[in-house]
Formats: sequence, structure tokens, C-alpha cells
Amino acid sequence: MSNPQRPSRPDAPPGVTACSLCAGETLGSGDPLEGGQLARLRGLESRGVLRLTTAECLDECERGDVVVARPGPGCRGPEARPVWFERLAGDHLTARLADWLVAGGPGVAHVPADLAAHRIRRSS
Repeated sequence: MSNPQRPSRPDAPPGVTACSLCAGETLGSGDPLEGGQLARLRGLESRGVLRLTTAECLDECERGDVVVARPGPGCRGPEARPVWFERLAGDHLTARLADWLVAGGPGVAHVPADLAAHRIRRSS
């Protein structure tokens, strides 16, 4: 018999979609990491924190560093919706994103205040 309780973290990590054209844009040439923001996100993917997808454009060009966190497969439901962020770049914000995703991400854990400041409010 299966356990009806939802785990605090899904079996597969939450997904993240990043705009490949604007990743690292807000950091510009001052980003000390070779490969910039995409390298940070790819590093999180290699550690199993997220499943990374890049898109050529997320149609939010005026914002920069747009990242969409998607619920993990085990956390889908009416309360688990993608969360869009803007200007999400650099070591600190990327680490906060990682912490939130490890805690379960969309549909499981509340968005931390420092990430919430970068949240894009979108209509359904």
C-alpha cells in the first residue's frame, strides 16, 4: 500500500527555466564566475538541486535574469504553480534559490523574503 502523505521534497527536483539570452545580464562584465549565471544554474543541476531548461526568450526582456521555478513532479497540484523571478543572479540569490528548491520549492515551501523581492507577479 502506498503512503498517501506527500513528501517534503519530490523524488525529482523542481525544474528551473532560465532565459539563455539574459542570464547574467544584471551582473554584466563584473560577474567573477567564468560562465556567469548559467554556470551557477548548471552547477546546481549537476548537484541534483534542480532540473535546468534554457529558453531563448521568456518574453520578459525588460526585466533581465528571468528564472522560472517549476514544481517538482511529486508536488503538482492547484497550489503548486510556477514562480517567476527577475534579476535573479549572483552567488547570494542563486544560493537562496537553491535553499528554497531543496526545501521543496513551488507548492511545498514558502518563497523566502529575499527571493520574493524579485518575484514577478503574473496573471494565470
